[in-house]
Amino acid sequence: MPTPEEVESLDPSSNTHLKVYTEETPVVVRPEIEAATSFPLFQDAFRRTTGWALELIPEDRMIDRFEELQWSRKIKLTGEETPGYLGLTPIEPNDPSVDHPRNALSRDEAQTLAESFARMFEELLENQRALWQREAELAAGVPLVHAKGGKNHLAVRLETVLQGGVEAVGADAAALYLLDEGTSLLKLRACWGMPRSRLLDPARPLQGSLADLEALLGHAVVLDDPQVMKLWNVPEDFSSAVCVPVSTPTTILGTIWIFSRRKRDFTDTETGMAEVVAGRIASDLEREMLMNEGVQNTKIKEQMAAAQQWQRGGMPSVPPLVNGWEMAGWSRQASSVGGDFYHWFCSPSGRITLALGDASGNGIDAALTASAVKSALRAHTQYHEDPTTILSQLNLTLWTDSAGDREVNLFCGSLGPSQGEIRFASAGEVAVVALRRDGWELLSQPGQPIGISPEAGFQEQIVDLAPGEALVVFSEGVFGARDHLGQPLEEAGLAIPLQETLETASTKDLLALACDRLEAHAADPNQDDRAILILRRTP
Repeated sequence: MPTPEEVESLDPSSNTHLKVYTEETPVVVRPEIEAATSFPLFQDAFRRTTGWALELIPEDRMIDRFEELQWSRKIKLTGEETPGYLGLTPIEPNDPSVDHPRNALSRDEAQTLAESFARMFEELLENQRALWQREAELAAGVPLVHAKGGKNHLAVRLETVLQGGVEAVGADAAALYLLDEGTSLLKLRACWGMPRSRLLDPARPLQGSLADLEALLGHAVVLDDPQVMKLWNVPEDFSSAVCVPVSTPTTILGTIWIFSRRKRDFTDTETGMAEVVAGRIASDLEREMLMNEGVQNTKIKEQMAAAQQWQRGGMPSVPPLVNGWEMAGWSRQASSVGGDFYHWFCSPSGRITLALGDASGNGIDAALTASAVKSALRAHTQYHEDPTTILSQLNLTLWTDSAGDREVNLFCGSLGPSQGEIRFASAGEVAVVALRRDGWELLSQPGQPIGISPEAGFQEQIVDLAPGEALVVFSEGVFGARDHLGQPLEEAGLAIPLQETLETASTKDLLALACDRLEAHAADPNQDDRAILILRRTP
C-alpha cells in the first residue's frame, strides 16, 4: 500500500487522479405492457362492453391519476417490481369517440370484472417470467461440441478478444493475468500488442499488486499518471491503463489490463467496453473448463459402464447341476458398481463352494475389494475345503494386501452333493437363516469381518436340511433396510414370508418373493448394496 508520505507527495493540481468504478447490479428497463401485446385490444373491448375504461398506469404516475380513478389495484408479482396499477374510470356519456353500450355496467360490476382480469394478468406475467428464466437456463444447457482445428484453439480466441477490446477503446496492448490454484500469484496467460516472450516471465505475486487486488474486489481501476501507476504496481510500462476483473458468477479468475502508450483517460463507456471484454474471456474460459470436464466425465461414464458390465458378468447366472439341490442368487448395487456379491463354483474335490460377500464402502472402491476377495476365494479353495480355513486364509490375504481399511462381511459354505448337510462359516454382518417346514432358525451371529486383524478366528457350523428345506443368506443391506419410519426389515421380515410359502414355491419363486418383500419395505431401494443367496434341497 502507498505510505501516507507517498500519497501526500502527489500534486493535487497536476491533474493526477485515480478512478475506481464499482460494479452495480444492472437494472433492466422494460416497456410497460410488453408482456401482453393484446392488452390494447382488451381495453377497447372492455370499454365498448362495460362503459368503463380500464388502464394500466405506471407506479410513478399514480399520484397524478389517483383522484380521477373510481377503482385501482396494484399488480403484484413474486420477486419482481410491479409493472403498475390497473385503474377504472367511467366513460363520459357525451364522448363521441366511444361507442357506448346500451346497458353500461355499474361500478361494482365493472370492479368485479376488472378484479378478475387483474388476477389473470398477474398469472400471465408470472408465467412469462418463468418462461424467461427457463429459456436462459436452457441456454446454459446447450450441449458443448468441441471444435477441432487450430483456428478455434483457446489461445487464438483469447488473443482475438483482447485485440478487439484494444481496438474498441483506442488503446495499444492488453494482457490477461489469471490466478494460480493457491490464489497467491498472477500469471500472464494471454496478451496482444506485447511480445509473446512475456508469457515466459514468472508469475507475479498478488500481494502488493494493489490495482489487481482492487479489481478482484469487483472494481474497475483507471490509472493515467506514471507516479500513481508505480504506486499501484502496474505490471507493464505504459502511460495509462485500465484494470478490470475476470470472473464467473461463482469464481474469481484474474484480471485484464488494457494499456495505452500515451497519457489519456478512459471514459465510462471505454471502461464498460473493457468489462465486456473481460466477460467474454470469462465465458470462453468457463466454456473450455466445462468442455474439458465434459470430456473427462464422458470417459468416466464409459469406464463405469464397462466396470458395471464386467461386474455383472462376474456374477454366476447359471447354477451348477447338482443332483438333489437347487440354488439361486441376486445382487444389486446402490450405484453403477458396488461391493455386494454372491458366488458359487465347483472345487477340485467335487464339492460346491458357495459365498456371499459385502465389502465395506460403496462404488468403485467396494467393487475392487469384492473382486479381490472373489479371486482369492477361488485360489484358496484349490487347496482347502474347510470353510473356516478358507475364511482364515482370505482374512490374512485381505489384511496383508491392504492398509487395514478394507473389510468384508462374508459367508462361505461347502456342499457335498451326496450329503444333506452344509458346512459353513461366516464373518461380520451376514444373516444365515434355515427355512424348515415347521419354522425358521437364525444360524449366524454378528462377528468380526475379514480384513481387520490377522488373528481373527472363525467357527464352522453344520446344518442338515431335509428335502424341501432351504438355507437363505442375505447381506446387511437387506436385513438392515429401513422403511419410511426408520424401522429395519430384520431377519424375520424375510424369513417369515419365505417360510410360509416354502412348500408351494420353487427356489426362483422364493428369491423373487424375497426381492419383492425387500422392495416393498425399503424407503430407498438404492440406498445400500444388497445380495441374497438361496440354497435348497429339492423336495
